Amino acid sequence: MLSYTYLSPGKFGLIQKPKPVLRHDRDAIVRVTLSSICTSDLHIKHGTVPRAIPGVTVGHEMVGIVESVGAEVSTVKPGDRVSVNVETFCGTCFFCQHGYVNNCTDPNGGWALGCRIDGGQAEYVRVPYADQGLTIIPDTVTDRQALFVGDLLATGFWATRISEIGPEDTVLLLGAGPTGICTLLCALLKEPRKIIVCEPDPMRRAFVQTQYPQVLTTTPEEVVSVVRKEGAHGGADVVLEIAGSSDSFQLAWQCARPNAIVTIVAMYDRPQILPLPEMYGKNLTFKTGGVDGCHCKEVLSLIQTGQLDTTPLITHTFPLTEIEAAYDLFEYRRDGVIKVAIQGT
Repeated sequence: MLSYTYLSPGKFGLIQKPKPVLRHDRDAIVRVTLSSICTSDLHIKHGTVPRAIPGVTVGHEMVGIVESVGAEVSTVKPGDRVSVNVETFCGTCFFCQHGYVNNCTDPNGGWALGCRIDGGQAEYVRVPYADQGLTIIPDTVTDRQALFVGDLLATGFWATRISEIGPEDTVLLLGAGPTGICTLLCALLKEPRKIIVCEPDPMRRAFVQTQYPQVLTTTPEEVVSVVRKEGAHGGADVVLEIAGSSDSFQLAWQCARPNAIVTIVAMYDRPQILPLPEMYGKNLTFKTGGVDGCHCKEVLSLIQTGQLDTTPLITHTFPLTEIEAAYDLFEYRRDGVIKVAIQGT
């Protein structure tokens, strides 16, 4: 089968690999009908994910059709359309039982697909612990509607849940990339008093303004003054840092009011510094990732009822055979790209 593969730092390639087979009784084999490219895939390409294994098929955003299941799989069957979870988790260890599935103690627990075991930018993918890793897509929900359930929407849903957003809050989101937009959609479900999105790219700001006119947008240069003006208590009550740069990390605490919650959603490629002397007295609560993607059924239900819609994020579609062109477009942000859908063969 065709498989887009991490060959070495800086190099991916579309190569032929054997079709995956069931290895354990809790596995499922899924024929991938639609996948997508994530910024995390670019981190792997450029060697900033040390745990990524050369030779692994990349990709962890996908939907498909179950082809076969192991003897102990009970929640899905061949023929089911499913969303694939970004995380592998056993469902029985201490962390899984408490909803911290990113910290599953299984050797392949957490983010494994497309990083440590073969992922979904391929014709087929093997999903370990299929009862936890696959969620049936309702008949009224399309593949394109469900594409981001297992990763981007799972991330946004988790981030807004741990941020404890309330109706009186001013919420600041730093970054309006794909993860930022999905987090914004989940924040809107909480119905806070005000949401401010900070984004340097004018095209992405325009996208937010067009799609979500109730949201205030600003730039990194102006965000500090904007949140001090718009926040009821001299800053944002909740800050979600999604951009993943050193500058945005600093803006996160600078824009927060005293005793605010700052949730770090981004994946960084280098250490960040907290200037504790400057922060003294702000009494901030920091919450950090990664995503605990164990609410995919609830997210799909919100899509089914029309409360979540991420299809505007899909700006381009390519077949799997042209995935290298899709990566080039996505990595260099050409042609107004936000997200690229990759069609299965």
